[in-house]
Amino acid sequence: MNFDFPDEVKAMQEQAFEYLTRTGALQAARRVIDGDGSLARRDWAEMASMGWTGLTIPEAYGGNEIGHIALCALAFEFGRHLSPAPFASSIYLAAEALTLFGSDGQKQNWLPGLADGRLAACFAQADKLSGVELLDGKVRGALRPVADGMFANVLLVVASQDGVPGIHIVDLESAGVSRSLVPTIEGVREYARLTFDEVPVELLVSGQDAIDTLYERAAVLFAFEQIGGAQACLDMAVSYAKERYAFGRPIGSFQAIKHKLADMFVAIELARSNAYFAAWALSTNADELPVAAAAARLSASKAYWLAAKENVQTHGGIGFTWEMDCHLYYRRHKALKLALGADRAWEDRLIAGLEAGLVEL
Repeated sequence: MNFDFPDEVKAMQEQAFEYLTRTGALQAARRVIDGDGSLARRDWAEMASMGWTGLTIPEAYGGNEIGHIALCALAFEFGRHLSPAPFASSIYLAAEALTLFGSDGQKQNWLPGLADGRLAACFAQADKLSGVELLDGKVRGALRPVADGMFANVLLVVASQDGVPGIHIVDLESAGVSRSLVPTIEGVREYARLTFDEVPVELLVSGQDAIDTLYERAAVLFAFEQIGGAQACLDMAVSYAKERYAFGRPIGSFQAIKHKLADMFVAIELARSNAYFAAWALSTNADELPVAAAAARLSASKAYWLAAKENVQTHGGIGFTWEMDCHLYYRRHKALKLALGADRAWEDRLIAGLEAGLVEL
């Protein structure tokens, strides 16, 4: 079975590579760290004008419904270039949740704006430490840190109401919402502390099964973004190993460096193979999706971790400096690794799926 992307998707991916290279996404990421968050909004509007934000949104709600395979290809480029645009929050999670579970009214309210870039979304999970409380159709308390929360128009939050877990919608333009910037290890995207004072909340869907379904689908897209970042780390390390000389020879000729680069390559290719299988399962709604998504998530997280740290090590002392880009990818790797829960939870999902016979071994 061939899991490679079709030619038209590859053409879109090449367009994304050229756009993100031309607009200097890495330089934009640095400026966001320095406090110019407006760049994320600019990138979001431009991406919407190219139709990228509507790839998986139904045509009836303003999207172009090209499909998840194309979105996987774009996710790879967002990861490779460290785009600060709120694609993961708005499209992988919020738009997907609304498309899967929303009523017609909820879809009409939010999907057209997400499809054409007028709106952006953020996504969060409330836990026992957050202090968020849902009662009588209102939310009170605070969430932090919420990725892309500084300028998002709508929040989708996973929280329990009356002991039942579910996904809820909060209009962030409502009275009683306040937000403040939260410094994080990543810095490329803006994170916020969102505080709610009796703000109306609307149920999107209840039940843990719905939450698990959303996370499995999003995990495939996150995996491609992680692999894109890992590939960028490998490319940086290889380029430096060819150019940096020690004892009259390129450091890439030394066995210790060769082994580092080879280990990075193998980990990335394994993750890429799992991600292609998961992309097929996602695009076809195959029964194998739970296992495929967990395998892609785990292998992509491991590959990005290895590539990010070995990229720094390959560069040596200069790899730890602000001027090099190594630390930007290391930061993003940390943020993406926890975006959908810790590895232990995904290991449990993978084991459960294998025990259930969802994939034949």
